[in-house]
Amino acid sequence: MPIPRSEYLSNVWRDGIFEGRVVFVTGGAGTICSAQTRAMVYLGADACIIGRNVEKTESVAADIATARKGAKVLGIGGCDVRDPESLNKAAERCVKELGAIDFVIAGAAGNFVAPIMGLSSNGFKTVMEIDVLGTYNTVKATIPHLIESAQRNPNPSTDGLTGGRILYVSATFHYAGMPMQAHVAAAKASVDSISSSVALEFGPYGVTSNVIAPGGIAGTEGMERLSSSKLDLKETAKHIPSGRWGTIRDIADATVYLFSDAGNYVNGNVLVVDGADWRNKGMGVGRDADMQYPDFLLKGEFSKFVKSGRKEKPKL
Repeated sequence: MPIPRSEYLSNVWRDGIFEGRVVFVTGGAGTICSAQTRAMVYLGADACIIGRNVEKTESVAADIATARKGAKVLGIGGCDVRDPESLNKAAERCVKELGAIDFVIAGAAGNFVAPIMGLSSNGFKTVMEIDVLGTYNTVKATIPHLIESAQRNPNPSTDGLTGGRILYVSATFHYAGMPMQAHVAAAKASVDSISSSVALEFGPYGVTSNVIAPGGIAGTEGMERLSSSKLDLKETAKHIPSGRWGTIRDIADATVYLFSDAGNYVNGNVLVVDGADWRNKGMGVGRDADMQYPDFLLKGEFSKFVKSGRKEKPKL
């Protein structure tokens, strides 16, 4: 059964603004990226989502296809963004089966809570490889298709339809630093830098390259991995200037804006979507309500109530 539009897309967007277009999404089975893709599909695009887990990727693709009657959503599992050949084959399959790649969302990422002294070199390397090398590989695999799309869709648009655009899902941790996120901060700073380079090198070909930096988005796996499940989200949201946590719709709407006719002259930009939380330094990650900076670090503690893919939590 289709998810109500109001959960992932505001009512300001006209139907069909991405008609006949194709979006290629790494990490497309994730909570945020699937919402971004669903919004694009609802508004007329077909999609190809990429992921490592075959069953999950294909299942999410089938679910996203319910957003619009007649939508084509291809789920390519078993694809690791760290492997350039794997991505090249996925991009080729997308073009062969759906006809083009007009938009790209580089959303594959890794994250977990870990202090520097509890973070192995291999753990740091893994996040860097998924986020940074994965982003670079995504650019290399798709940029020829984005250049072709940009040529078919001159900017500014004459008919309201667009193409030749790429965006990256980043974060705000590297703006001022964040305890227990050294690995992610380093990775996302690199992602932002890659986006800037793409804007400069491929802007002359008509391609636009931008970053979306979400804040804490309620109901996502990212929140589960970074925020203690024992926290009262209504209480913790009070420290955010906008007074609430973000929603997947906030990120999907930002995506539509950057890919739409309204975003024609936005290139090489970072769009922060976090209710001004980063300007307020944020509450941090991996803390329970009674954990204050720097006391919890000096005690060698962090929350036991964050989701982790590891069998044992790192220690200071």
